Amino acid sequence: MPEHRVEAEILHTHPCLPGHFPGRPVVPGVLLLGRVLDALQAWRGTHWRLQQVHAVKFLQPLLPGERFEIVLHLSGTRLDFCCERGAQVLAQGSWELGA
Repeated sequence: MPEHRVEAEILHTHPCLPGHFPGRPVVPGVLLLGRVLDALQAWRGTHWRLQQVHAVKFLQPLLPGERFEIVLHLSGTRLDFCCERGAQVLAQGSWELGA
């Protein structure tokens, strides 16, 4: 199963952060998932699209400006992913992809 790793960061200046949550912004889970899809498309091509979500778990919050790693495992059209900050798993899941 091919694996791909990429470093990522959500900057403090991202437009969704001021409302999520005022005074102590936390990166929304949907933004993490968007970065997972961006990482997949940068690795394997922009023709890949999310068809079905098998599972997604958000386990730890990510603060703006914190660096994290996206780990992708692709087997056919199944993508297993994990977002990690050091030894902590922030989010993990499994998607079905289509072209």
